[in-house]
Amino acid sequence: MIDESVLLESSSLRSSVRNRTEVLDKVKALSLLPDGMHVTTAMVATYFGATMEAIRALVHDHRTELEANGYRVLAGSELSDFKQLSGIQSRTRSLALFSRRAVLNVAMLLRDSEVARQVRTHLLDMEYLARTQSVDNPLHRDTRSLDDRIDQRITHILGGTVVPMFNALIETSGEHRRELIALRAGVQTVERKLRQHHARLQRLESAREDRPLAGVMAAIDAMNGREFEEYVAELLRRDGCSAVVVRGRNGDRGVDITGCTADGRTLAVQCKRFAPYLSVTSPDVQKFVGAAKVLHSSEVALFVATCPFTRDALNIATDGGITAVHRGLLEEWSAGAALAVLE
Repeated sequence: MIDESVLLESSSLRSSVRNRTEVLDKVKALSLLPDGMHVTTAMVATYFGATMEAIRALVHDHRTELEANGYRVLAGSELSDFKQLSGIQSRTRSLALFSRRAVLNVAMLLRDSEVARQVRTHLLDMEYLARTQSVDNPLHRDTRSLDDRIDQRITHILGGTVVPMFNALIETSGEHRRELIALRAGVQTVERKLRQHHARLQRLESAREDRPLAGVMAAIDAMNGREFEEYVAELLRRDGCSAVVVRGRNGDRGVDITGCTADGRTLAVQCKRFAPYLSVTSPDVQKFVGAAKVLHSSEVALFVATCPFTRDALNIATDGGITAVHRGLLEEWSAGAALAVLE
């Protein structure tokens, strides 16, 4: 199971789960503005039990990422229109709004909040279950098919019935024309997002079921943890290492493989078969530094992963004398290139 703290460091992981906003209500009810879509900075602070200053500081540090997830600041006529449509009474000249996805983004970034920590834990639990669910499970396949049919039916109703109804009302309405246009735009946005969601699901299902696995990394991604360790051990033997032993989970003292290089130096290896969109983080490398250098007194230490390393993790690896074998380097090594540290 992935520790919730990795979300604090991995922007790629945050991006991969940013649509799972339903997890917010599993931890605590999120109150929304009258438009049913947004919350203010004060409401975000209340939800997480944090100060408004903490939320503003987080926005300052991660504004680009939050804006990509629906955070925006209204001012001028846009603010006036929003107040009129939503019924908000406020004299402020600007108003910061968070979508539900932006609130989830805050949960993945906010360190000093127990509510945020619980959201991250629930979020990764859901992601873990989704990734480990067998694609051959008939119930899972039937449920996915049912969801797909429901999405298509809703899209058809929105595009074929609701939007034309708004068009007719707008043509005959005078007093509420602006409100109707705004509502129509909202419905069209929902319809467009459903179509994009359906197309994305089709691409993902096609990639998983219709296309054959190709390439060495596809084969590695299909391995389980033990198979990956055995595979790395074979690469070491191929490159002249001797006494290579896969130690397994029992009594490994923080090291998956031990052995000696071709020139007789002691070797310790850590293997991590993570999903490509995850990253090895600094705590992972820190633990291995202690195991490889202190417990095993190894002269050569490799941290081999099927994913990238965060910048902090790479810095710690360099300082600790660890060779970080990231996904790209692993692919080259698998294709026959030698690791410089083993030569």
